[in-house]
Order: sequence, then C-alpha cells, then structure tokens
Amino acid sequence: MAPNRTSPNIIITGTPGVGKTTHAEMVAERTGLKHISVNDIVKEKECHEGWDDEFQSWIVDEDKLLDAMEEQVLQGGCIIDWHACDLFPKSWIDLVVVLRVDSTTLYDRLTARKYPEAKLQENLDAEILEVLLQEARDAYDEEIVVELQSNDTEEIDSNVDRIEAWVKQWKENNSS
Repeated sequence: MAPNRTSPNIIITGTPGVGKTTHAEMVAERTGLKHISVNDIVKEKECHEGWDDEFQSWIVDEDKLLDAMEEQVLQGGCIIDWHACDLFPKSWIDLVVVLRVDSTTLYDRLTARKYPEAKLQENLDAEILEVLLQEARDAYDEEIVVELQSNDTEEIDSNVDRIEAWVKQWKENNSS
C-alpha cells in the first residue's frame, strides 16, 4: 500500500523491441501519469559506468539510477519504461507490465533498429526463455505482475485500455 501517493507507479518492461515506449507514451497520454524513460535518465544524469561497444549500450550504475529517480517516483504517478524491473524497490511499484512478442516480430523489429548480432541474439534468447517475465515474478508479488502480448496495434490498443482501467481502479481504491 502506498499511503503517500495519489497516483500509482507502473513499470512497463520487456526485451528491447516489444513496444515499451509506445505503451508508456499512450498510457501517459490517457491517464496523465508521467512517462519516465530510464534510458534517458541514464544518459542525461550520467547514471552509467561507460559505454559497451559490443552491445552498443550504456553500462548502467543502478545505485546512481535509483538515486536519480527516487524523489520523482516516491511522489507517484510514474510509468517507468525500461528493459529491467527487478532493481526497483517493491515499495515503489504498484503494477509491473511485462510485454511479450513472438520471436519473428521481435527479430524484425530489432533488425530494423540495426542491433549488433550479439545484442540481437541475446535479446531473442531472453524473450524466448522468458527471462524478464521470470525476473518480474521473482522480484514482485504475483498479483501485481501482468504479462501482455504486444505483436500488433490491436494488442497494443487493448493493453493500453487494460492499463488505463487498472489506473482508474487503483485511484478509486486508494483515495481517502
């Protein structure tokens, strides 16, 4: 229970290419919650230990990242958009949405982003093996972890409707 928050915090997670940013932007637009791109925070606030050339990505300093986000997240009303979720304290999070796509769709999306081969393969393996779904289930209470398919616009629209309805219900349940 989050007694100090008037709006919930949601993590939208999944392997790169599943539609996290698309979902987060649409939910933010419909609910008034703030879309927080962790990748942007890592870059802007330098919450990293340098660049990984093989994977073409920042090496995230999780402590710096949590420090940079804490004040805003504790106020509530955040949609956290990132490929990992298990570093965020349970007390911060009210809903974890794990987006999933089929391997062919994911391959096409990551190839279109010109992912290096090692990064492409790692992300396909992570999706096939349900790595992020398992991390979410291990880190948070079962009832707040939701797995949603994100293969096409119809599924995305349906997911956003579900998340919007959940936000309304959360606000009703937590208003004093």
